[in-house]
Amino acid sequence: GWLKLMGREHYETLREANNYAWSLGGLNRFKEVKTLMRKTFPAARRVLGKNDVLMLRMRWVYAIALHMDDGATLDDLREAVTTLDEVLSIARRVLGKSNPMPGTIEAVLQDARATLRARETPSPGIA
Repeated sequence: GWLKLMGREHYETLREANNYAWSLGGLNRFKEVKTLMRKTFPAARRVLGKNDVLMLRMRWVYAIALHMDDGATLDDLREAVTTLDEVLSIARRVLGKSNPMPGTIEAVLQDARATLRARETPSPGIA
């Protein structure tokens, strides 16, 4: 509704897209999260910039979808780790140590790194 009412580049439209993405993620509908965020990112980058908290949340939910999707490729996992690493760095700088968001992002990053390591490491006995 916000998209039709206010347009693609309105802050409230971007906020609602982010809220919708988090809801989809909670339902394990990760492909839909990725599609939505890929459509939303160009406008969000123009309107918000890379240091905005909403932009950080959008990139965070996208990275979660990349690494939690059952069909995630190695490239998806690498992109998730890279994205989370960047988002964590910005969140620490912008929000500071007292904000809980960086700690939560860091936990997701550790999980994504572990998933990537597990997928990159060949199983014993497989040639």
